[in-house]
Amino acid sequence: MYGSPIWANHLSPQNRTILGRLQRLMATRAVRGYRTVSKDAACLLAGSIPWDLDARALADVYWRCAAVRAEGGNPLPDAVRRWRNSAEERAIDLWAERLEEPTVSIALVTAIRPIFREWIKRTHGALSFHLTQMLTGHGCFGRYLCEIARSEVTTECHHCGEERDTAEHTITACPAWATQRAALTAAIGEDATLPALCRALVESGEKWSAVETFAHSVISTKEEAERIREREAHGHRRRRPRRRRRNGRDIPP
Repeated sequence: MYGSPIWANHLSPQNRTILGRLQRLMATRAVRGYRTVSKDAACLLAGSIPWDLDARALADVYWRCAAVRAEGGNPLPDAVRRWRNSAEERAIDLWAERLEEPTVSIALVTAIRPIFREWIKRTHGALSFHLTQMLTGHGCFGRYLCEIARSEVTTECHHCGEERDTAEHTITACPAWATQRAALTAAIGEDATLPALCRALVESGEKWSAVETFAHSVISTKEEAERIREREAHGHRRRRPRRRRRNGRDIPP
C-alpha cells in the first residue's frame, strides 16, 4: 500500500490484475487452501478486502487529513477514526457489490453473501486446512481430484459408489459419514447444506468447533484412503536410494 494515495484512483485493469494475483497468493496461504482456490473465495474466507478497494480507503483518509493540514489545522484523532471507519465501510460495500453476481466459486460466495458482514467481522474461528477444503470443494473429493488436480481417473465417491463425489455430497449425502453427520446436525441443526454451515460458523465458537471437527474427521479419513489407493496403484515395493561412491568409498548424502 506504499504511496496508495497517489496511485489508488489511477489503477489500470492490468494493475488490478497484478494486485489480485498477489493478494490471492497471500489469502490462499492465510486460509490454508489449495492454490487452485479462486481469488474471490480466498479473500472472502480470509476477510481480506480487495487491495484496490483498500488502497482507495487509505487514500480517502490521507487526503482528508491533508486538506485539514493545508488550512493550517491538525486532524483530531476522533475525526481520523471516523474517516477510517467510514472509508472501510464504503470499501466493504463496494466489495459486496462485486460479489452480487459471482462468476467463480459461485456456491461459496452465494452461501456467505447473506451473512457477508458477519463473516468478515467475526471475532472467533480460524480456518483450518480441512475446513477450507470442505467450504471450497477444492480438496479430497472425486470431482476435484479428477477434473482439477488430474490425479484420479474418475469422479466417483470411493466410499459409497456415487458417480460424482463433491463437497456437497460428502457433507449431506454420503452414508459413509452418517455418524459424523449426526454429531454435526446435533450441534448446528438438521440443515447441513453449505449456506447452513456458513451461518453456523458465524453464530458461535461452539458451532464453529462442531463444523471444524466434522471437516477434520471426514477429510482426514478421505485423505488416508487416497494415500492407500496411491500406494496400491504404484505397488508396495519401495526403491532403495542409490548410494553415491567416490574412489570406492561411500560418501554421506
